Amino acid sequence: MKVLTLNRYDVKGGASRAAYRIHKALRTEGIDSRMLVNESLIHDETVEGPGSYSDKFIVKVRHALGELVTKILITESPVLHSPALLPSNWPNRINSSNADIVHMHWINYEMLSVEDIARIKKPVVWTLHDMWPFCGAEHYAEDFRWREGYKSKNRPGYERGGDLNRWTWHRKIKTWQKPMHIVTPSNWLSDCAKNSLIMQDWPICVIHNTIDTNFWCPLDKKFARQVLQLPQDVPLLSFGAVGGTVDQRKGFDLLKGALDLLRGEIPNLELVIFGESTPKIPLDYGFPVHYSGHLQDDISLIALYNAIDVLVIPSRQDNLPNTGVESLACGTPVVAFNICGLPDIVSHLTTGYLAKPFDKEDLAYGIKWVFEDSARYNQLSEKARETAVDKFSYKTIAKQYRKIYASALYM
Repeated sequence: MKVLTLNRYDVKGGASRAAYRIHKALRTEGIDSRMLVNESLIHDETVEGPGSYSDKFIVKVRHALGELVTKILITESPVLHSPALLPSNWPNRINSSNADIVHMHWINYEMLSVEDIARIKKPVVWTLHDMWPFCGAEHYAEDFRWREGYKSKNRPGYERGGDLNRWTWHRKIKTWQKPMHIVTPSNWLSDCAKNSLIMQDWPICVIHNTIDTNFWCPLDKKFARQVLQLPQDVPLLSFGAVGGTVDQRKGFDLLKGALDLLRGEIPNLELVIFGESTPKIPLDYGFPVHYSGHLQDDISLIALYNAIDVLVIPSRQDNLPNTGVESLACGTPVVAFNICGLPDIVSHLTTGYLAKPFDKEDLAYGIKWVFEDSARYNQLSEKARETAVDKFSYKTIAKQYRKIYASALYM
């Protein structure tokens, strides 16, 4: 079986990393997957990006033009918007290939237009990494227009100018007449897709993101801390801050509130923030803070997950964050709110703690609960690793995709 995997990037950003790992899992389990991207950052002969400078320039111009179109919408929302307007040669290239299945992932920044997707004649499996495919132009919705239909009367009050979301949604409804096989990494996103007007009658299933559990694995904690120059023999709590300190969806303010409540509660607690360098004017968290910066390679990330004791994901809205899966694979418990895709990662009181949504006190309690009993912590760590192997390994996820491909071929 030959699979053509499509994604905007190969490893830049969470969706791309998830897509590339699925591609690698397929190949590891004997499925002939080839990945096509608009921008390649790694050297992998199974991944193909633009070859010439002119092709790379065109990709950038298309992205810029798409950004220009979004200016017709004046909104207070910081959420990314993609009009997916400009036609491309991708449908011709896909249709003339020898692929049996087209596996789409995150194809925005004007990689494929709404109309391009409808022009693909081969069976399509589409893994959703956000809400864009069944919304308008927005990648995450702050309302329920995707469920009710995009009408002038239900437009949010914080929007002005051209109704880009309504226009984009109507293009999708009009153009996507043939159902595609939809895969969501989380049960939350599956429920959203099933309740959307665009995808309510399409085949939808849940297949989690994957990770190479032979590579992402537990290491000696003291060694990991030594490598990263982190202190020994103190409890370390970590938070990933790639845009997280300014993106309201990531819930940094909620974490800050929980940390304020924890002052004096966990002796010698220190904080590790990755994905962000030391700011010129650091915030006062009430605890010593170590900034690990932007860790670009997986080996450094594996060392970090092994060096810390607990990862906290305080998101208000998230699909299936890679950080949670990576943490479990390294045997590190996770504390998060019981929202969206986080329950697909964290088993409450078994691999971590799921706090009541947006309750700072319960988030603080969950962090303290994980730290306060060393024997219980060891059990949480063991279960975290077991869960990663059972639910997210290459073998487990590739097997599930093989079944979906077979179903799509005979749809």
